[in-house]
Amino acid sequence: MEQLARSLGFVVILMIVAVSVVIAEERDPLKPRVPPSAMSSAKALQNPIQPTPKNIAEGKALYEGKGTCLNCHGREGKGNGPGGMMLNPSPRNFTNCAFHKNRTDGELFWVIKNGSPGTGMVPQVPSTATEEEAWTIVNYVREFCKSTD
Repeated sequence: MEQLARSLGFVVILMIVAVSVVIAEERDPLKPRVPPSAMSSAKALQNPIQPTPKNIAEGKALYEGKGTCLNCHGREGKGNGPGGMMLNPSPRNFTNCAFHKNRTDGELFWVIKNGSPGTGMVPQVPSTATEEEAWTIVNYVREFCKSTD
């Protein structure tokens, strides 16, 4: 009986892990998360922060700390952070280079600043980060694709 209980416990753990992996997969990575009514203004925004090594390092520190991004997007940017496991849709997977090729810096900034309707992404500016910090985070988020090329 004890062996059966252990086996069932192991099966339950495997099922939880499998469900977590499925939940973490982004269903439609190319779908924009800026509403159509704001898309043209979001695309027109230009990143005023140069992606220098210093600024990218600062973006990483913000992403992992004050910005709280890693809670949902994960340390590696895969959209599998502990806070994002139950979100539907799941957080963006920033390692997906097709996503980066289809989204402008302005769109990423707009989502950080305003949140994303219909998702777990809430506005981060000014409550969590300044506009300058948000742009710095955008530069760091772009690095996730570069590290998988």
